[in-house]
Amino acid sequence: MPKLKTRSAAKKRFNFTGSGKLKRNYAFKRHNLRKRSKSMKRKSRGTTILKKSDFQTIRDYLPYNN
Repeated sequence: MPKLKTRSAAKKRFNFTGSGKLKRNYAFKRHNLRKRSKSMKRKSRGTTILKKSDFQTIRDYLPYNN
């Protein structure tokens, strides 16, 4: 069976946790932050766990990290 290719974009943006879930960063945090509310900026700190519906797709992009 041939080797599978990993999607480079997914490799840069997602990490697996120890229990096998996917971590992701929050969006909309790079610029124009003056328009965002304080609560939005505060809630967007750090990382979060990817939703189950999106997990199926991203897992296929990262074949050797399951």
